[in-house]
Amino acid sequence: MAIETNNISEEEKLLISLRASNWSEFHGQETIKQSLMIAIRAAKQRNEAVDHVLLYGPPGLGKTTLSHLIAQEMGVNLKMTSGTALAKSGDLAAILTNLEAGEILFIDEIHRLPKTVEEMLYSAMEDFALDIVLGKGPSARTVRLDLPQFTLVGATTKFGSLAGPFRDRFGLVHRLNHYEENELLQILKKAASKLGIKLDDDSGLQIAKRSRGTPRISLQLLKRVRDFAQIENGSQITPQSVDQALTMLAVDSLGLTEADRKYLTSIILKHSGGPIGLSTIAALLHEDPGTIEEVLEPFLMKVGFVKRTPKGRVVTELGYQHLRVEFPEKSD
Repeated sequence: MAIETNNISEEEKLLISLRASNWSEFHGQETIKQSLMIAIRAAKQRNEAVDHVLLYGPPGLGKTTLSHLIAQEMGVNLKMTSGTALAKSGDLAAILTNLEAGEILFIDEIHRLPKTVEEMLYSAMEDFALDIVLGKGPSARTVRLDLPQFTLVGATTKFGSLAGPFRDRFGLVHRLNHYEENELLQILKKAASKLGIKLDDDSGLQIAKRSRGTPRISLQLLKRVRDFAQIENGSQITPQSVDQALTMLAVDSLGLTEADRKYLTSIILKHSGGPIGLSTIAALLHEDPGTIEEVLEPFLMKVGFVKRTPKGRVVTELGYQHLRVEFPEKSD
């Protein structure tokens, strides 16, 4: 199976090397795994491409890894791109017309596709054909190009941003959920084995507890712990070295980072805990609203530190307690 990718950093290459390489290594998301495995087996028996797949949920939960496993199980090539890279209809047409029968096209951030490109996918997904308009005005004509059967795997953190007709063209739609600590521990132990380091259960659970239920974060923290242990602890990873390494990185016992704490303290100190609108938070933090919505807020809401109200975001009493700030008495 060949995989086509754009230029990637060394850090990303290391993360890719730690990615699950088969179904047995992919821990968690059991319902999704079973659904995909059945669909793949059925498609192979019929000698067809597997149905189009839409995976959605917070970043770092395994959407890209699942696309690799689907391609591997089908025994076909995986071609990867993103919604931001397909700015024009011609960009999509160039990719689709070069697909071979049965190949997987993975589009990350599929919610970022321009409307014209998204609509161009309708006939490609449904009829395996591409309608191209030649010319302009009254003399314009449409030419239909037949495409081989292929599978589109779309990944998004913003399911609601996709148009209904677009969502309906996916035969398999799955939401990925955050992972339990024991599931993350299995992922960490497998990654540690690939890195050639020893990781006991206590140390692994220390990392898992601070990983925000997200495999990508757990792998990033494991690498930082490995570096710390190598320099400070003779390469031996212990619960104490894990705590020292992650404290140095300002990752607290629940996995909150400096950015998370800045989010909470800014609302508390400058806006009395809220309510406060997203645009105001973005201005306070000098951060993109999309990053706040997609990266910071999901976890803070999951642990109950922030809630959304009709008037804006509000830091909860739990959020105050975690920061060890006195919760203000609310007047009637």
